[in-house]
Amino acid sequence: MDDIVSPALLIDEDKCRRNIRHMIAKAKQSKVIFRPHFKTHQSRIIGRWFREAGTEKICVSSVTMAKYFAADGWQDIMIAFPVNIREIEEINELASRIQLSILIADSSVLPFLQTHLKQPTGFYIKLDVGNYRSGFHPDETDDISRTLEQATLNTLLSFKGFVAHAGQTYQTHSLNDVQKAYRQGSRLLTAITEHFRNDYPSIIASWGDTPTCSLVNEFEGIDEIRPGNFVFYDLMQFHLASCDWDHISVAVAAPVVAKRKMRNEIIIYGGAVHVSKDAIEVHDTGYVYGEIVKLTEKGWERFNEPLYLNRISQEHGIFHCPDELWDEFNPGDLAGVVPVHSCLTADLLRDKFYNLKTGAFFVEER
Repeated sequence: MDDIVSPALLIDEDKCRRNIRHMIAKAKQSKVIFRPHFKTHQSRIIGRWFREAGTEKICVSSVTMAKYFAADGWQDIMIAFPVNIREIEEINELASRIQLSILIADSSVLPFLQTHLKQPTGFYIKLDVGNYRSGFHPDETDDISRTLEQATLNTLLSFKGFVAHAGQTYQTHSLNDVQKAYRQGSRLLTAITEHFRNDYPSIIASWGDTPTCSLVNEFEGIDEIRPGNFVFYDLMQFHLASCDWDHISVAVAAPVVAKRKMRNEIIIYGGAVHVSKDAIEVHDTGYVYGEIVKLTEKGWERFNEPLYLNRISQEHGIFHCPDELWDEFNPGDLAGVVPVHSCLTADLLRDKFYNLKTGAFFVEER
């Protein structure tokens, strides 16, 4: 890792590919469509690992990201974020050359789309099944009916179905909590899909989030799954029991820049603009921003007693180091940090991906 001089995201390619194969196999076994969310990795190279494993459909979180992956040959893309009508020109351009789908989370965008949409485009209705972020509540069947009636006046819009994201699972604390959130949310999603299927026979129920897609084995009533974080996993997923430790396929390599013996603290070049400010609460420790790991030739390994990134500012990361490990970290060394939320960390370091298998940085056109 001599080429690493500033914070970089280490990618364990073998673990990534294994995670991909595992989720594809689960989708096949459950007889659901697999549409992975590429917002986690945002990498054409990693996207090709999915393609090599048989993936054909993807979702992304922005028009910019859709353009990026369309340029690499992806032809069936859902933008899994409420449509931003200010980007209509780019949406039209994309829809002219790929099978593009957008999300409707507010019926007031439809008059604009009626006059400004110029290309055939699929659309999904976004449902709020407990995340309280965006989308129609499943009880708002009258509002949904009016939205669909208005949408069908636009001959360029094609109704594909309903989507839900159980983001509330990221605030759970046990397997039972995750399964409960899935049961409640999927019941709402499948019920509303069945309610409208008489009028729209080809619609599907599309479900997304990594905790439930990792921990649930039967997706009764669900037609499609859209997990994203699973390709990397992270410390949050590990603490949710969504994955085992050896499923985590990324860690930040952060240079050690200083030591403070009077406080037994190690200072690293790896702060909020590298690992993000996402934190989880660890018993007897408080809120932490990642777990410190020992970097090895093959990747990284945990210390006997977990070390956590305790404080961050914009560029600084600080962790308490016990006496017995004091000599493990010296200025110029690289410390490893398993991030709390790999999606944000990957976004912050997306031009600094380092493939452990090849021993080189990714080379991608942005």
